[in-house]
Amino acid sequence: MYHLIVFLPLFGFLIAGLFGRLIGARGSEIVTTSLLMVSAVLSWIAFYNVGFGSGTTRVQVATWMASGDLRVDWAFRIDTLTVVMLVVVNTVSSLVHLYSIGYMHEDEHRPRFFAYLSLFTFAMLMLVTADNLVQMFFGWEGVGLASYLLIGFWYKKPSANAAAMKAFIVNRVGDFGFALGIFLVFVLFGSVTFDAIFPRVGELTTQTFRFIGYEWNALTLAALLLFMGAMGKSAQFLLHTWLPDAMEGPTPVSALIHAATMVTAGVFMVARLSPIFEYVPNAALVVIVIGATTAFFAATVGLVQNDIKRVIAYSTCSQLGYMFVALGVGAYSAGIFHLFTHAFFKALLFLGAGSVIHAMHHEQDMRNMGGLRKHIPLTAAAMTIGTLALTGFPLFAGYFSKDAIIESAYAAHKGFASEYAFVLLVVAACMTSFYSWRLYFMTFEGKPRWGAGAHGHGDHGHAHGHDDHAQAAHIHDDHGHGHDHTPHESPLVMLIPLGVLALGALFAGLAFKGVFVGGGYEGFWKGSLFTGKDNHILHAMHEVPKWVVWSPFVAMLIGFALAWYMYIRRPDVPGKLAAANPVLYRFLLNKWYVDEIYDFLFVKPSMWLGKFFWKKGDGLVIDGMGPDGISARVVDVTNRVVRLQTGYLYHYAFTMLIGVAGLVTWYLLVRG
Repeated sequence: MYHLIVFLPLFGFLIAGLFGRLIGARGSEIVTTSLLMVSAVLSWIAFYNVGFGSGTTRVQVATWMASGDLRVDWAFRIDTLTVVMLVVVNTVSSLVHLYSIGYMHEDEHRPRFFAYLSLFTFAMLMLVTADNLVQMFFGWEGVGLASYLLIGFWYKKPSANAAAMKAFIVNRVGDFGFALGIFLVFVLFGSVTFDAIFPRVGELTTQTFRFIGYEWNALTLAALLLFMGAMGKSAQFLLHTWLPDAMEGPTPVSALIHAATMVTAGVFMVARLSPIFEYVPNAALVVIVIGATTAFFAATVGLVQNDIKRVIAYSTCSQLGYMFVALGVGAYSAGIFHLFTHAFFKALLFLGAGSVIHAMHHEQDMRNMGGLRKHIPLTAAAMTIGTLALTGFPLFAGYFSKDAIIESAYAAHKGFASEYAFVLLVVAACMTSFYSWRLYFMTFEGKPRWGAGAHGHGDHGHAHGHDDHAQAAHIHDDHGHGHDHTPHESPLVMLIPLGVLALGALFAGLAFKGVFVGGGYEGFWKGSLFTGKDNHILHAMHEVPKWVVWSPFVAMLIGFALAWYMYIRRPDVPGKLAAANPVLYRFLLNKWYVDEIYDFLFVKPSMWLGKFFWKKGDGLVIDGMGPDGISARVVDVTNRVVRLQTGYLYHYAFTMLIGVAGLVTWYLLVRG
């Protein structure tokens, strides 16, 4: 069964990729989607078999490599953490495949698109089933490659190519740290296999390792290097810049990358390596601070974005910060619980946004929307459910998982780091509610700002002081089409995935709260998440004061009230606030100027250095003095010598006389 779960997406990729022209676009859609559906059903069967039945299982596929002491098998590690990820990845991916049949129906390159989707899913499955760090790294790089192909799918669009390159390059920074972490783990343990590493972690807590001229605690250094990889893949603060630009790909790609797969790889990796992070409190503090900072930063930027997909993208970045805070304080199951619920409501929001874009003929700017609830009521209902789940409305999925993380941050008692995280997460919860309802109100309520009767962006009083790096007013998801037609509801093939995801956003939290963070914790996880003997966070989080329990709910209400007041009751207020605070508005609109800082510190110097080596090093030195230069000088000399061969007899006679005169002169001088 596990072979089928992992390899069916690979078969879909090979069939659509190699035989797409033969079977056609419809055949590619049917084959890849059907195989993913089967894989998703088998994943749910495995989820119940492992989570509520057997424990860890190891499935040997093949011997991969052997070099000296390094032995790497290709094997599947099947435990509760694995099957949770199998359910998330394959469920969302299969629904994205189905949704894409409707969304991409006009694209002539559908076989290639569906092949890339299946390749992405296979790489993610390789990552989450990994039995060792090398196999995990293989899947890690595989999703990086597939994301590059998908983000840049419309390769004739310069912005898509730039976004794909940016995602690939920024992730290389994190992946470099991840690779160094794997090397260090092998040096310390003599193995990269989890079963060989985890039992020995406690023996190495005091061992040191010299790195960049300093003595480090070896486990702490390994954990920090591995977390550097997680920061890149899961778009944490400082390595987050690629994630919003990934919106240049088709909307189903955004849902696949943001909801369940690539960006959660870092969260999964830290959870899988919980036996290491549990023994390195200093590294755990770094995880807490980075996670909380990311949650706050991304939420502030989401407040002012106008592209519907970018708002949801920054929401993803913020929610990933919540997950890392949970991992940092030792509440690993709470972090995975939020990953699980987040997959449903975030995929719902992205695919709902795609339905809006489809209805609006590829318009993505919310300032050109409004009043859509009457025209696309099913999409509006789905987006409402997704928004309620994201903001943590009681009984919806996000209510259980996000509140558990906030409570665990308060209960952690890890000094400044946990206090810092608790405050920032509550503030971020308020901002999450604000920008989520802002998105809903600007898109579905109020007067229509599209069509012939629209009055532009002024209806909502938004400032227009965008600089070159701010998003354009019109960002198209595909080939630009006019948006003066009446919006229309999406076809059934797009609405069915929205309905299924809406059920998950409604009930995933309520149904699985007990086994993720409740009394059934130990029986469900069966040791796949390690907690030390002094880690009682899951017990302590249920004993926090009532005001802590109520704080995210109150923050959610405040955010909703502000959004309603500013975008329904007084739509002139946002423009006035932006005009009154231009510096703050531009600071948030330009994403804290992180991209500009990186451009100044890294991009421009790298470009200058590259041009210097090209013009001066390659062109002047190597080409001028190397083989190319020597051959050029030979040609120059030859061209000059050739001019002496005129073909005239008197020229040759004159030259001979000059030679004779020279010879006689030399003879007389020498003899004299």
